[in-house]
Amino acid sequence: MEIILKEDIIGLGFKNDIVNVKSGYGRNYLIPQGKGVIASPSAKKVLAENLKQQAHKLAALKAAAEEKGNALQGVALKIEAKVSATGQLYGSVNTATVAEELKKLGHEVDRKIITMRDIKKVGEYVALVHFHKEVTVEIPVTVVAENAPVVEETPAAPAAEAPVAEAPVQEEEAPAAE
Repeated sequence: MEIILKEDIIGLGFKNDIVNVKSGYGRNYLIPQGKGVIASPSAKKVLAENLKQQAHKLAALKAAAEEKGNALQGVALKIEAKVSATGQLYGSVNTATVAEELKKLGHEVDRKIITMRDIKKVGEYVALVHFHKEVTVEIPVTVVAENAPVVEETPAAPAAEAPVAEAPVQEEEAPAAE
């Protein structure tokens, strides 16, 4: 079934695209929600005329999207998260988390235009930001353990000295207290 999209739907297409979908998805979701219309020959003619008349507006939207995309060039995110001993995250890093981090850096990005898989382990990943159907920006996302440097440094240096000095003191105090 051919559908003309009335708005951008990530994973399916962009506004004014003609896409093929299963008839159940089109009739039960896209059309009732107002996200698409059946691509009849008359609807295709109307779409072509509208696109011709709105060409300058579409060019302006693309230029604005390219400007936003250029502002995000070179941006890399480092997200700290709580991690178990096995390297598994407590929770996950998702598009909402990436949008919050971008907002902290001064870039207002809607989480709905960001695509990535939910991150559940420490490592390096890539998030895609779709500003326009022709403007997509890749943002490297590095997930690190929130307390990894502290845990590694603290036991390494003081751990060798602390048990030697503190262990006998604790043993001597314990019998005196009893």
